[in-house]
Amino acid sequence: MARRGKLATAPARWRATSHVDPEQPVSTRAHPPAIAPPVSTLAPPALRLTIDGDALAANWRWLRDRGGAAACGAAVKADGYGLGAGEAAARLAREGCRDFFVSSWAEAAALAPLPAQDCALSVLHGVREADMAAALSGMARPVLNSAAQVARWKAAGGGACDVMIDTGINRLGLRLDEIAVLDGLMIETLMSHLACADEAGHRLNDTQRARFAEIVAQVPARRASLANSAALCIGADYAFDLTRPGLALYGGIPRIEAEGRIRPVARVEAEVIQLRRVDAGDTVGYGATWVAARESRIAILNVGYADGYPCGFSNAGRVRAGDRWLPVVGRISMDLVAVDASDAPVAEGDWLALDPDLADAARRSGASQYELLTGLGRRYQRRWT
Repeated sequence: MARRGKLATAPARWRATSHVDPEQPVSTRAHPPAIAPPVSTLAPPALRLTIDGDALAANWRWLRDRGGAAACGAAVKADGYGLGAGEAAARLAREGCRDFFVSSWAEAAALAPLPAQDCALSVLHGVREADMAAALSGMARPVLNSAAQVARWKAAGGGACDVMIDTGINRLGLRLDEIAVLDGLMIETLMSHLACADEAGHRLNDTQRARFAEIVAQVPARRASLANSAALCIGADYAFDLTRPGLALYGGIPRIEAEGRIRPVARVEAEVIQLRRVDAGDTVGYGATWVAARESRIAILNVGYADGYPCGFSNAGRVRAGDRWLPVVGRISMDLVAVDASDAPVAEGDWLALDPDLADAARRSGASQYELLTGLGRRYQRRWT
């Protein structure tokens, strides 16, 4: 026997077959450090996002024509509404777009350099004290939104700028009684923004347009800009000198006038990673919210709310397999979606397309078209065509 306080010597047979080095630290004996394979050898994600550049360009042309003689710009904030600001700006610049709009100076820096030397970039959220170095560098023009921002820009000796006037949305912009502070500014574009452009016949639309026209007559500026995508649908009276479409560029339908005119831009596809049989009476997903009325064939897709497919699609969404629509069954999970493929020849490894109709998808999910676009995650294989 081993003496108390010391380990017994292992039997010879155990010592002969053991692979443990008694001198090696215990934490590394059984599990040597894993070495990740080179990224180039990994299979691509089971999610695809294809962006149709020709559709984007066609949408811009339709919006440009809606504005009559006005120049047509493009909002490429939020990374081009989730599709890629750099690629979107480059494609639109080839069509003739020269004015681009982002939210922040970080977005402006990410977009640099602009696609063409005569392109202009405006930062919609203006200039904080912390933004002054970036703003004075000349990479973009600030859209001054308050008397404090105007004073800050003047004190810094800033040059050409844009200005936002609040005509009724009560969000960003100078109040109508503050316009005197604009004296002495070199204003490139005087802007405002409608609160209810997507609501047909709303009285505030005409009210805001009239207020803006009065300000334009009083404040010296090279151009005036009021219309987003929805306002362009109302008519050219809202276009002034420069328009700033966003949603409709990327396939969204802001108003009925755009139906049949705006083409889908983003195509999202997810791979079937498992097929399973579900007996009649069995449930699918968290909360057991869907019950099979018959023996069913369920396809599990590699997509979920972490990829911008929101929980509102639970038991309400649909995906396309060939020429058939398959209903989403059960709750949307973080990374997985179940669809009923009982009547479709779907196999593991097939790619199914999520509904590309943003307006329809918004109605089904309860999310806005803006949310559906900008919520697309980073786990997709992204490809522009």
